[in-house]
Amino acid sequence: MYKVLLVDDEIFVRKGLRNLMDWESLGYEICDEAGNGQEALEKIRQLEPDLVIADIRMPILDGLELIRRVTEEDAYRPTFIIVSGYHDFQYAQRALRYGVHDYILKPIDEAELESTLKALSGTLGLKKLTTLAGDRFVTDSIVETLVQGQFSEEDKGALSSALQMPEMSRYQYVLVELHSNPNIPNVEWPAKELTLVMQSMMVNPVSKVPVYEQSSGLYGLLVDLEQFVTTKARQESAYLSLHAAITKASGRLVTLYIGKVVDSLQEMNLSYRSANEATSYKYAENGAAVIYASQVQGTPLYYFDVDSEVYSRLLERLEENNAELYAQDTELLFRQFVEKRFAPNAVANTITRFVIGIINIIRKMEGDEKKLRMLPLIMDWQGSYSRLQDLKSLFNEFLHEAAAYLAELRNEQSKGGIERIKKFIETNYTENISLKSIAGKFYMNSVYLGQLFRKTYGIYFNDFLLQIRISEAKKLLRQTDLRMYEIAEKVGFQNADYFVTQFEKLEKVTPTDYRNKLLGKK
Repeated sequence: MYKVLLVDDEIFVRKGLRNLMDWESLGYEICDEAGNGQEALEKIRQLEPDLVIADIRMPILDGLELIRRVTEEDAYRPTFIIVSGYHDFQYAQRALRYGVHDYILKPIDEAELESTLKALSGTLGLKKLTTLAGDRFVTDSIVETLVQGQFSEEDKGALSSALQMPEMSRYQYVLVELHSNPNIPNVEWPAKELTLVMQSMMVNPVSKVPVYEQSSGLYGLLVDLEQFVTTKARQESAYLSLHAAITKASGRLVTLYIGKVVDSLQEMNLSYRSANEATSYKYAENGAAVIYASQVQGTPLYYFDVDSEVYSRLLERLEENNAELYAQDTELLFRQFVEKRFAPNAVANTITRFVIGIINIIRKMEGDEKKLRMLPLIMDWQGSYSRLQDLKSLFNEFLHEAAAYLAELRNEQSKGGIERIKKFIETNYTENISLKSIAGKFYMNSVYLGQLFRKTYGIYFNDFLLQIRISEAKKLLRQTDLRMYEIAEKVGFQNADYFVTQFEKLEKVTPTDYRNKLLGKK
Protein backbone atom coordinates (compact mmCIF):
# COMPACT_ATOMS: atom_id res chain seq x y z
CA MET A 1 0.00 0.00 0.00
CA TYR A 2 1.19 3.52 -0.84
CA LYS A 3 0.71 6.04 1.99
CA VAL A 4 -1.25 9.20 1.16
CA LEU A 5 -1.32 12.48 3.13
CA LEU A 6 -4.33 14.76 2.46
CA VAL A 7 -3.65 18.51 2.90
CA ASP A 8 -6.45 21.12 2.77
CA ASP A 9 -7.53 23.88 5.13
CA GLU A 10 -11.18 22.88 4.72
CA ILE A 11 -12.01 19.76 6.75
CA PHE A 12 -15.05 18.85 4.66
CA VAL A 13 -12.83 18.75 1.56
CA ARG A 14 -10.46 16.33 3.29
CA LYS A 15 -13.33 14.14 4.45
CA GLY A 16 -14.84 14.28 0.98
CA LEU A 17 -11.56 13.09 -0.54
CA ARG A 18 -11.42 10.22 1.96
CA ASN A 19 -14.87 9.03 0.94
CA LEU A 20 -14.62 9.83 -2.76
CA MET A 21 -13.26 6.39 -3.75
CA ASP A 22 -12.08 3.02 -2.55
CA TRP A 23 -8.44 3.91 -1.91
CA GLU A 24 -7.46 0.42 -0.74
CA SER A 25 -8.62 -1.24 -3.97
CA LEU A 26 -6.26 1.09 -5.88
CA GLY A 27 -3.33 0.22 -3.62
CA TYR A 28 -3.38 3.33 -1.43
CA GLU A 29 -4.14 4.13 2.21
CA ILE A 30 -4.76 7.51 3.84
CA CYS A 31 -2.09 7.73 6.55
CA ASP A 32 -3.12 11.19 7.92
CA GLU A 33 -4.49 14.68 7.21
CA ALA A 34 -3.14 18.20 7.61
CA GLY A 35 -5.00 21.54 7.76
CA ASN A 36 -2.16 23.78 6.48
CA GLY A 37 1.24 23.65 4.80
CA GLN A 38 3.27 23.94 8.00
CA GLU A 39 1.43 21.04 9.63
CA ALA A 40 1.82 19.06 6.41
CA LEU A 41 5.59 19.71 6.35
CA GLU A 42 5.95 18.25 9.85
CA LYS A 43 3.85 15.19 9.00
CA ILE A 44 5.76 14.56 5.77
CA ARG A 45 9.01 14.47 7.76
CA GLN A 46 7.40 12.26 10.41
CA LEU A 47 5.33 9.82 8.29
CA GLU A 48 7.22 9.82 4.94
CA PRO A 49 4.09 9.38 2.79
CA ASP A 50 4.48 8.19 -0.81
CA LEU A 51 1.92 10.69 -2.13
CA VAL A 52 0.76 14.12 -0.91
CA ILE A 53 -2.50 15.55 -2.30
CA ALA A 54 -2.47 19.23 -1.37
CA ASP A 55 -4.52 22.36 -2.02
CA ILE A 56 -2.59 25.36 -3.33
CA ARG A 57 -4.15 28.12 -1.23
CA MET A 58 -3.79 27.48 2.50
CA PRO A 59 -2.93 29.61 5.55
CA ILE A 60 0.53 29.78 7.17
CA LEU A 61 2.24 27.88 4.34
CA ASP A 62 0.56 27.43 0.96
CA GLY A 63 0.79 24.33 -1.24
CA LEU A 64 3.45 25.60 -3.65
CA GLU A 65 5.69 26.82 -0.82
CA LEU A 66 5.25 23.43 0.90
CA ILE A 67 6.41 21.67 -2.26
CA ARG A 68 9.34 24.08 -2.68
CA ARG A 69 10.59 23.53 0.86
CA VAL A 70 10.27 19.73 0.66
CA THR A 71 12.00 19.68 -2.74
CA GLU A 72 14.87 22.01 -1.81
CA GLU A 73 15.37 21.37 1.90
CA ASP A 74 14.46 17.76 2.69
CA ALA A 75 16.14 14.50 1.74
CA TYR A 76 12.80 12.67 1.58
CA ARG A 77 10.66 13.78 -1.36
CA PRO A 78 7.17 12.36 -1.81
CA THR A 79 5.17 12.67 -5.03
CA PHE A 80 2.75 15.61 -5.11
CA ILE A 81 -0.66 16.09 -6.72
CA ILE A 82 -1.93 19.68 -6.54
CA VAL A 83 -5.64 20.37 -6.15
CA SER A 84 -6.90 23.90 -6.81
CA GLY A 85 -10.10 25.81 -7.44
CA TYR A 86 -8.24 28.39 -9.48
CA HIS A 87 -7.81 28.30 -13.25
CA ASP A 88 -4.45 29.96 -13.03
CA PHE A 89 -1.84 28.87 -15.57
CA GLN A 90 0.96 30.49 -13.54
CA TYR A 91 0.14 28.22 -10.61
CA ALA A 92 0.27 25.22 -12.90
CA GLN A 93 3.61 26.31 -14.35
CA ARG A 94 5.16 26.75 -10.91
CA ALA A 95 3.78 23.41 -9.74
CA LEU A 96 5.20 21.55 -12.74
CA ARG A 97 8.55 23.30 -12.24
CA TYR A 98 8.70 21.77 -8.77
CA GLY A 99 8.11 18.30 -10.25
CA VAL A 100 4.44 17.97 -9.29
CA HIS A 101 2.95 14.81 -10.81
CA ASP A 102 -0.46 16.29 -11.67
CA TYR A 103 -2.61 19.40 -11.31
CA ILE A 104 -6.32 18.74 -10.68
CA LEU A 105 -9.03 21.37 -10.54
CA LYS A 106 -11.86 21.51 -8.03
CA PRO A 107 -14.49 20.19 -7.91
CA ILE A 108 -12.59 16.93 -8.15
CA ASP A 109 -13.89 14.45 -10.66
CA GLU A 110 -13.81 10.91 -9.26
CA ALA A 111 -12.99 9.25 -12.60
CA GLU A 112 -10.17 11.73 -13.28
CA LEU A 113 -8.58 11.20 -9.87
CA GLU A 114 -8.93 7.41 -10.13
CA SER A 115 -7.24 7.43 -13.55
CA THR A 116 -4.42 9.60 -12.18
CA LEU A 117 -3.88 7.31 -9.19
CA LYS A 118 -3.80 4.16 -11.36
CA ALA A 119 -1.21 5.68 -13.70
CA LEU A 120 0.81 6.92 -10.73
CA SER A 121 0.94 3.49 -9.06
CA GLY A 122 3.65 2.08 -11.33
CA THR A 123 5.79 5.21 -11.03
CA LEU A 124 5.53 5.15 -7.23
CA GLY A 125 6.65 1.52 -7.22
CA LEU A 126 9.72 2.25 -9.30
CA LYS A 127 10.48 5.35 -7.27
CA LYS A 128 10.31 3.35 -4.05
CA LEU A 129 12.63 0.70 -5.48
CA THR A 130 15.11 3.35 -6.59
CA THR A 131 14.99 4.96 -3.16
CA LEU A 132 15.62 1.65 -1.43
CA ALA A 133 18.58 0.97 -3.74
CA GLY A 134 20.21 4.27 -2.78
CA ASP A 135 23.40 4.97 -4.73
CA ARG A 136 24.07 1.35 -5.66
CA PHE A 137 24.97 0.61 -9.26
CA VAL A 138 22.31 -2.07 -9.34
CA THR A 139 18.65 -2.12 -8.39
CA ASP A 140 17.79 -5.80 -8.61
CA SER A 141 14.07 -5.22 -8.19
CA ILE A 142 13.92 -2.70 -11.04
CA VAL A 143 15.94 -4.91 -13.37
CA GLU A 144 13.77 -7.89 -12.41
CA THR A 145 10.67 -5.89 -13.33
CA LEU A 146 12.27 -5.15 -16.70
CA VAL A 147 13.50 -8.63 -17.60
CA GLN A 148 10.28 -10.29 -16.44
CA GLY A 149 8.26 -7.88 -18.59
CA GLN A 150 6.07 -7.00 -15.61
CA PHE A 151 5.38 -3.36 -16.46
CA SER A 152 2.96 -1.32 -18.52
CA GLU A 153 3.55 0.95 -21.50
CA GLU A 154 3.26 3.93 -19.17
CA ASP A 155 6.05 2.62 -16.93
CA LYS A 156 8.76 2.22 -19.58
CA GLY A 157 9.85 5.85 -19.30
CA ALA A 158 10.21 5.51 -15.54
CA LEU A 159 12.21 2.29 -16.01
CA SER A 160 14.51 3.99 -18.47
CA SER A 161 14.98 6.90 -16.08
CA ALA A 162 15.62 4.67 -13.06
CA LEU A 163 18.25 2.65 -14.96
CA GLN A 164 19.69 5.74 -16.65
CA MET A 165 19.56 3.99 -20.00
CA PRO A 166 17.78 5.12 -23.21
CA GLU A 167 14.48 3.48 -24.06
CA MET A 168 15.63 2.74 -27.61
CA SER A 169 19.02 1.21 -28.40
CA ARG A 170 20.57 -2.14 -29.34
CA TYR A 171 20.50 -4.20 -26.15
CA GLN A 172 21.66 -7.63 -25.06
CA TYR A 173 21.17 -9.48 -21.80
CA VAL A 174 24.44 -11.22 -20.89
CA LEU A 175 24.43 -13.94 -18.26
CA VAL A 176 27.71 -14.34 -16.35
CA GLU A 177 28.24 -17.67 -14.58
CA LEU A 178 31.08 -17.72 -12.06
CA HIS A 179 32.14 -21.31 -11.50
CA SER A 180 33.20 -22.57 -8.09
CA ASN A 181 36.77 -23.72 -7.68
CA PRO A 182 36.77 -26.90 -5.53
CA ASN A 183 40.32 -26.16 -4.38
CA ILE A 184 39.67 -22.55 -3.32
CA PRO A 185 37.21 -21.30 -0.66
CA ASN A 186 34.05 -20.04 -2.36
CA VAL A 187 34.24 -16.31 -1.57
CA GLU A 188 31.38 -14.18 -2.88
CA TRP A 189 32.38 -11.75 -5.61
CA PRO A 190 30.28 -8.59 -5.24
CA ALA A 191 28.11 -7.43 -8.14
CA LYS A 192 29.67 -3.98 -7.87
CA GLU A 193 33.04 -5.45 -8.95
CA LEU A 194 31.40 -6.97 -12.02
CA THR A 195 29.87 -3.60 -12.84
CA LEU A 196 33.27 -1.92 -12.64
CA VAL A 197 34.82 -4.50 -14.97
CA MET A 198 32.01 -3.99 -17.47
CA GLN A 199 32.18 -0.19 -17.25
CA SER A 200 35.90 -0.23 -17.94
CA MET A 201 35.18 -1.80 -21.33
CA MET A 202 32.46 0.63 -22.38
CA VAL A 203 32.97 3.45 -24.90
CA ASN A 204 31.92 5.89 -22.19
CA PRO A 205 33.35 4.66 -18.84
CA VAL A 206 30.57 6.44 -16.87
CA SER A 207 27.85 4.52 -18.73
CA LYS A 208 25.49 2.70 -16.41
CA VAL A 209 25.61 -1.09 -16.64
CA PRO A 210 22.88 -2.59 -14.42
CA VAL A 211 23.71 -5.97 -12.92
CA TYR A 212 21.01 -8.38 -11.80
CA GLU A 213 22.03 -11.17 -9.41
CA GLN A 214 19.79 -14.04 -10.52
CA SER A 215 21.29 -16.44 -7.97
CA SER A 216 24.57 -17.06 -6.19
CA GLY A 217 27.35 -16.90 -8.78
CA LEU A 218 24.93 -16.10 -11.64
CA TYR A 219 24.71 -12.46 -12.77
CA GLY A 220 22.85 -10.74 -15.59
CA LEU A 221 24.26 -7.69 -17.39
CA LEU A 222 22.07 -5.22 -19.30
CA VAL A 223 24.45 -4.31 -22.11
CA ASP A 224 23.89 -1.33 -24.41
CA LEU A 225 25.72 -2.44 -27.56
CA GLU A 226 26.01 1.15 -28.78
CA GLN A 227 28.29 1.77 -25.80
CA PHE A 228 30.04 -1.62 -25.83
CA VAL A 229 30.74 -2.84 -29.37
CA THR A 230 32.40 -0.15 -31.51
CA THR A 231 33.06 -0.25 -35.21
CA LYS A 232 36.65 -1.24 -34.42
CA ALA A 233 35.74 -4.29 -32.37
CA ARG A 234 33.42 -7.01 -33.49
CA GLN A 235 30.93 -8.45 -31.01
CA GLU A 236 32.71 -11.81 -30.76
CA SER A 237 36.10 -10.36 -29.85
CA ALA A 238 34.47 -7.85 -27.48
CA TYR A 239 32.82 -10.61 -25.47
CA LEU A 240 36.00 -12.69 -25.43
CA SER A 241 37.77 -9.65 -23.98
CA LEU A 242 35.00 -9.25 -21.40
CA HIS A 243 35.31 -12.94 -20.50
CA ALA A 244 39.07 -12.57 -19.96
CA ALA A 245 38.61 -9.42 -17.86
CA ILE A 246 35.98 -11.00 -15.57
CA THR A 247 38.09 -14.16 -15.19
CA LYS A 248 41.11 -12.11 -14.17
CA ALA A 249 39.22 -9.81 -11.78
CA SER A 250 37.22 -12.56 -10.05
CA GLY A 251 39.91 -15.26 -10.01
CA ARG A 252 37.20 -17.71 -11.07
CA LEU A 253 36.43 -19.70 -14.20
CA VAL A 254 33.65 -18.00 -16.13
CA THR A 255 31.07 -18.77 -18.81
CA LEU A 256 29.15 -16.05 -20.67
CA TYR A 257 25.71 -16.69 -22.17
CA ILE A 258 24.81 -13.99 -24.71
CA GLY A 259 21.12 -13.27 -25.27
CA LYS A 260 19.63 -12.18 -28.58
CA VAL A 261 19.86 -8.52 -29.63
CA VAL A 262 16.71 -6.41 -29.04
CA ASP A 263 15.97 -2.83 -30.05
CA SER A 264 14.54 -1.42 -26.82
CA LEU A 265 14.57 -1.78 -23.05
CA GLN A 266 10.94 -2.82 -23.30
CA GLU A 267 12.04 -5.99 -25.19
CA MET A 268 14.82 -6.87 -22.76
CA ASN A 269 12.78 -9.78 -21.42
CA LEU A 270 13.21 -11.51 -24.82
CA SER A 271 17.00 -11.25 -24.61
CA TYR A 272 16.89 -12.32 -20.96
CA ARG A 273 14.86 -15.40 -21.82
CA SER A 274 17.17 -16.43 -24.68
CA ALA A 275 20.32 -16.00 -22.54
CA ASN A 276 18.85 -18.24 -19.84
CA GLU A 277 17.80 -20.80 -22.44
CA ALA A 278 21.40 -20.84 -23.67
CA THR A 279 22.50 -22.25 -20.30
CA SER A 280 20.86 -25.53 -21.36
CA TYR A 281 23.77 -25.96 -23.79
CA LYS A 282 26.56 -25.62 -21.20
CA TYR A 283 27.48 -29.33 -21.37
CA ALA A 284 26.70 -29.79 -25.07
CA GLU A 285 29.16 -27.01 -25.91
CA ASN A 286 31.84 -28.74 -23.82
CA GLY A 287 33.24 -25.87 -21.79
CA ALA A 288 32.96 -23.06 -24.35
CA ALA A 289 33.86 -19.72 -22.77
CA VAL A 290 31.11 -17.77 -24.56
CA ILE A 291 27.81 -19.31 -25.71
CA TYR A 292 25.54 -17.29 -28.02
CA ALA A 293 21.80 -17.91 -27.84
CA SER A 294 21.48 -17.05 -31.53
CA GLN A 295 23.89 -19.88 -32.41
CA VAL A 296 22.61 -22.68 -30.18
CA GLN A 297 18.86 -22.13 -30.01
CA GLY A 298 17.04 -24.70 -32.05
CA THR A 299 19.91 -27.18 -32.11
CA PRO A 300 18.82 -30.54 -30.64
CA LEU A 301 19.57 -31.58 -27.06
CA TYR A 302 19.46 -35.09 -25.55
CA TYR A 303 16.95 -35.39 -22.70
CA PHE A 304 17.05 -39.14 -22.06
CA ASP A 305 19.09 -41.48 -19.87
CA VAL A 306 22.51 -42.96 -20.54
CA ASP A 307 22.78 -46.33 -22.30
CA SER A 308 21.86 -49.22 -19.98
CA GLU A 309 24.93 -51.12 -21.10
CA VAL A 310 27.25 -48.33 -19.92
CA TYR A 311 25.36 -48.09 -16.64
CA SER A 312 25.44 -51.85 -15.88
CA ARG A 313 29.05 -52.31 -16.93
CA LEU A 314 30.34 -49.40 -14.86
CA LEU A 315 28.59 -50.65 -11.71
CA GLU A 316 29.87 -54.19 -12.30
CA ARG A 317 33.45 -53.00 -12.67
CA LEU A 318 33.04 -50.81 -9.62
CA GLU A 319 31.96 -53.85 -7.58
CA GLU A 320 34.98 -55.73 -8.92
CA ASN A 321 37.14 -52.77 -7.84
CA ASN A 322 38.73 -52.66 -11.27
CA ALA A 323 39.82 -49.02 -11.26
CA GLU A 324 41.31 -49.06 -14.75
CA LEU A 325 38.14 -50.41 -16.37
CA TYR A 326 35.60 -48.28 -14.51
CA ALA A 327 37.75 -45.22 -15.29
CA GLN A 328 37.42 -46.13 -18.97
CA ASP A 329 33.63 -46.33 -18.57
CA THR A 330 33.59 -42.92 -16.89
CA GLU A 331 35.48 -41.47 -19.85
CA LEU A 332 32.91 -43.01 -22.19
CA LEU A 333 30.03 -41.68 -20.09
CA PHE A 334 31.25 -38.08 -20.11
CA ARG A 335 32.13 -38.31 -23.79
CA GLN A 336 28.48 -39.28 -24.41
CA PHE A 337 27.36 -36.19 -22.50
CA VAL A 338 29.12 -34.03 -25.10
CA GLU A 339 28.67 -36.08 -28.26
CA LYS A 340 24.95 -36.70 -27.70
CA ARG A 341 24.53 -33.09 -26.46
CA PHE A 342 22.99 -33.93 -23.08
CA ALA A 343 20.75 -31.28 -21.53
CA PRO A 344 21.68 -30.34 -17.92
CA ASN A 345 18.71 -32.19 -16.43
CA ALA A 346 19.65 -35.34 -18.40
CA VAL A 347 23.19 -35.14 -16.98
CA ALA A 348 21.74 -34.66 -13.49
CA ASN A 349 19.41 -37.66 -13.90
CA THR A 350 22.28 -39.86 -15.10
CA ILE A 351 24.56 -38.94 -12.18
CA THR A 352 21.67 -39.47 -9.75
CA ARG A 353 20.95 -42.90 -11.28
CA PHE A 354 24.55 -44.00 -10.72
CA VAL A 355 24.59 -42.68 -7.15
CA ILE A 356 21.35 -44.50 -6.31
CA GLY A 357 22.68 -47.68 -7.95
CA ILE A 358 25.82 -47.56 -5.78
CA ILE A 359 23.77 -46.85 -2.64
CA ASN A 360 21.60 -49.90 -3.38
CA ILE A 361 24.68 -52.13 -3.72
CA ILE A 362 26.05 -50.82 -0.41
CA ARG A 363 22.77 -51.52 1.35
CA LYS A 364 22.56 -55.04 -0.07
CA MET A 365 25.99 -55.65 1.43
CA GLU A 366 24.67 -54.35 4.78
CA GLY A 367 26.78 -51.21 4.57
CA ASP A 368 25.95 -47.59 5.39
CA GLU A 369 26.25 -45.14 2.49
CA LYS A 370 26.53 -42.25 4.98
CA LYS A 371 30.09 -43.37 5.63
CA LEU A 372 31.02 -42.10 2.15
CA ARG A 373 32.62 -38.69 2.62
CA MET A 374 31.92 -37.72 -1.00
CA LEU A 375 28.21 -38.60 -0.93
CA PRO A 376 26.89 -35.14 0.16
CA LEU A 377 29.07 -33.47 -2.48
CA ILE A 378 27.92 -35.72 -5.33
CA MET A 379 24.28 -35.43 -4.22
CA ASP A 380 24.49 -31.62 -4.25
CA TRP A 381 26.93 -31.23 -7.13
CA GLN A 382 24.70 -28.83 -9.08
CA GLY A 383 25.15 -26.20 -6.39
CA SER A 384 28.94 -26.13 -6.73
CA TYR A 385 30.11 -27.99 -9.84
CA SER A 386 28.62 -26.34 -12.90
CA ARG A 387 31.42 -27.27 -15.34
CA LEU A 388 31.49 -30.71 -16.93
CA GLN A 389 35.23 -31.06 -16.24
CA ASP A 390 34.74 -30.37 -12.53
CA LEU A 391 31.78 -32.75 -12.35
CA LYS A 392 33.87 -35.47 -13.97
CA SER A 393 36.64 -35.08 -11.37
CA LEU A 394 34.09 -35.16 -8.56
CA PHE A 395 32.38 -38.24 -10.01
CA ASN A 396 35.71 -40.08 -10.35
CA GLU A 397 36.62 -39.27 -6.76
CA PHE A 398 33.23 -40.55 -5.59
CA LEU A 399 33.66 -43.79 -7.57
CA HIS A 400 37.12 -44.42 -6.07
CA GLU A 401 35.78 -43.97 -2.55
CA ALA A 402 32.72 -46.14 -3.26
CA ALA A 403 34.85 -48.92 -4.80
CA ALA A 404 37.16 -48.95 -1.76
CA TYR A 405 34.19 -49.08 0.60
CA LEU A 406 32.61 -51.95 -1.33
CA ALA A 407 35.89 -53.86 -1.12
CA GLU A 408 35.96 -53.23 2.62
CA LEU A 409 32.38 -54.48 2.97
CA ARG A 410 33.24 -57.56 0.95
CA ASN A 411 36.16 -58.35 3.29
CA GLU A 412 33.95 -57.84 6.34
CA GLN A 413 31.28 -59.99 4.77
CA SER A 414 33.81 -62.75 4.07
CA LYS A 415 35.09 -62.49 7.60
CA GLY A 416 31.58 -62.68 8.97
CA GLY A 417 30.86 -65.66 6.75
CA ILE A 418 33.92 -67.61 7.90
CA GLU A 419 32.99 -66.86 11.51
CA ARG A 420 29.58 -68.43 10.91
CA ILE A 421 31.28 -71.48 9.34
CA LYS A 422 33.63 -71.82 12.33
CA LYS A 423 30.68 -71.73 14.74
CA PHE A 424 28.87 -74.28 12.59
CA ILE A 425 31.86 -76.67 12.87
CA GLU A 426 32.08 -76.16 16.63
CA THR A 427 28.36 -76.96 16.96
CA ASN A 428 28.15 -79.85 14.48
CA TYR A 429 31.54 -81.60 14.85
CA THR A 430 29.75 -84.80 15.95
CA GLU A 431 28.14 -85.08 12.51
CA ASN A 432 29.72 -86.51 9.40
CA ILE A 433 30.88 -83.13 8.03
CA SER A 434 33.61 -82.30 5.53
CA LEU A 435 35.05 -79.26 3.80
CA LYS A 436 33.03 -80.10 0.69
CA SER A 437 29.72 -80.54 2.52
CA ILE A 438 30.15 -77.27 4.46
CA ALA A 439 31.14 -75.36 1.29
CA GLY A 440 27.96 -76.61 -0.37
CA LYS A 441 25.85 -75.62 2.62
CA PHE A 442 27.23 -72.05 2.58
CA TYR A 443 27.22 -71.75 -1.24
CA MET A 444 30.99 -71.45 -1.50
CA ASN A 445 33.69 -73.06 -3.54
CA SER A 446 35.40 -75.74 -1.40
CA VAL A 447 38.91 -74.79 -2.52
CA TYR A 448 38.25 -71.10 -1.81
CA LEU A 449 36.74 -72.01 1.58
CA GLY A 450 39.79 -74.05 2.52
CA GLN A 451 42.12 -71.17 1.58
CA LEU A 452 39.97 -68.60 3.40
CA PHE A 453 39.78 -70.77 6.55
CA ARG A 454 43.53 -71.21 6.69
CA LYS A 455 44.14 -67.51 5.96
CA THR A 456 41.71 -66.45 8.71
CA TYR A 457 42.62 -68.92 11.48
CA GLY A 458 46.11 -70.09 10.49
CA ILE A 459 45.11 -73.78 10.44
CA TYR A 460 43.76 -76.21 7.87
CA PHE A 461 40.05 -77.06 8.06
CA ASN A 462 40.68 -80.82 8.71
CA ASP A 463 43.21 -80.10 11.46
CA PHE A 464 40.77 -77.70 13.15
CA LEU A 465 37.97 -80.28 12.99
CA LEU A 466 40.31 -82.98 14.38
CA GLN A 467 41.38 -80.73 17.27
CA ILE A 468 37.76 -80.12 18.29
CA ARG A 469 36.90 -83.83 18.15
CA ILE A 470 40.00 -85.00 20.09
CA SER A 471 39.49 -82.27 22.68
CA GLU A 472 35.93 -83.44 23.25
CA ALA A 473 37.09 -87.11 23.33
CA LYS A 474 39.62 -86.26 26.11
CA LYS A 475 36.79 -84.70 28.10
CA LEU A 476 34.71 -87.87 27.75
CA LEU A 477 37.71 -90.02 28.73
CA ARG A 478 38.13 -87.93 31.88
CA GLN A 479 34.48 -87.68 32.85
CA THR A 480 32.88 -90.99 31.73
CA ASP A 481 33.58 -94.71 31.53
CA LEU A 482 32.30 -94.99 27.97
CA ARG A 483 34.00 -97.54 25.76
CA MET A 484 36.33 -96.39 22.98
CA TYR A 485 33.89 -97.09 20.14
CA GLU A 486 31.19 -95.17 22.02
CA ILE A 487 33.46 -92.15 22.50
CA ALA A 488 34.56 -92.32 18.86
CA GLU A 489 30.94 -92.26 17.73
CA LYS A 490 30.02 -89.37 20.02
CA VAL A 491 32.80 -87.10 18.73
CA GLY A 492 32.10 -87.79 15.04
CA PHE A 493 34.40 -90.71 14.11
CA GLN A 494 32.72 -93.43 12.08
CA ASN A 495 35.51 -95.94 12.85
CA ALA A 496 36.93 -96.63 16.32
CA ASP A 497 40.35 -97.73 15.00
CA TYR A 498 40.65 -94.52 13.00
CA PHE A 499 39.74 -92.58 16.14
CA VAL A 500 42.52 -94.30 18.09
CA THR A 501 45.03 -93.64 15.32
CA GLN A 502 44.14 -89.91 15.10
CA PHE A 503 44.13 -89.54 18.92
CA GLU A 504 47.59 -91.03 19.22
CA LYS A 505 48.85 -88.92 16.32
CA LEU A 506 47.73 -85.71 18.00
CA GLU A 507 48.31 -86.53 21.71
CA LYS A 508 51.32 -88.92 21.38
CA VAL A 509 49.44 -91.42 23.52
CA THR A 510 46.56 -93.84 22.93
CA PRO A 511 43.12 -93.07 24.37
CA THR A 512 43.41 -96.08 26.73
CA ASP A 513 46.81 -94.96 28.06
CA TYR A 514 45.44 -91.42 28.51
CA ARG A 515 42.59 -92.72 30.70
CA ASN A 516 44.81 -95.21 32.62
CA LYS A 517 47.23 -92.44 33.45
CA LEU A 518 44.35 -90.47 34.94
CA LEU A 519 43.34 -93.56 36.99
CA GLY A 520 46.90 -94.13 38.21
CA LYS A 521 47.30 -97.40 36.33
CA LYS A 522 50.40 -98.47 34.53
